[in-house]
Amino acid sequence: MSQSRISLKQGGDFHGHLGPYLVLGILAGEAALKKLNADKYFGLDVKVRGAAKKPKSCLIDGLQLSTGATYGKGNIRKLNGAAIKIIFSNRKNNKKIVLELKNNIIKKLGQAKSHRDSEILARELYRTGPLRIFNLTPKT
Repeated sequence: MSQSRISLKQGGDFHGHLGPYLVLGILAGEAALKKLNADKYFGLDVKVRGAAKKPKSCLIDGLQLSTGATYGKGNIRKLNGAAIKIIFSNRKNNKKIVLELKNNIIKKLGQAKSHRDSEILARELYRTGPLRIFNLTPKT
């Protein structure tokens, strides 16, 4: 399914500010829709681990914006976990993928100490391809 890319402005307007976890959620959602050839809004089930508290929970806003999965529709869930892990399931064919952050991205996130650092990192991540950010694994 061809989806238009979520802009940084759309993300910032939806979330209230621009940050790296928001962008990671946008990129993960876009990558999952494309990889699974799923429909936005109703085509995916999304499970998110390791994003219980801010700023990591900002990832969930990016996922909702990019995939259209929402708490109201019940097709996104937040689960406990130590590390960020996102499990996407195509509702039509039950194909699944798991996205996890690459170690170099986790390190960069830890180095952002101010709001300005975070915004710069968010813009950098947005320009980076998802395969350079996430380990993507098909799940059976």
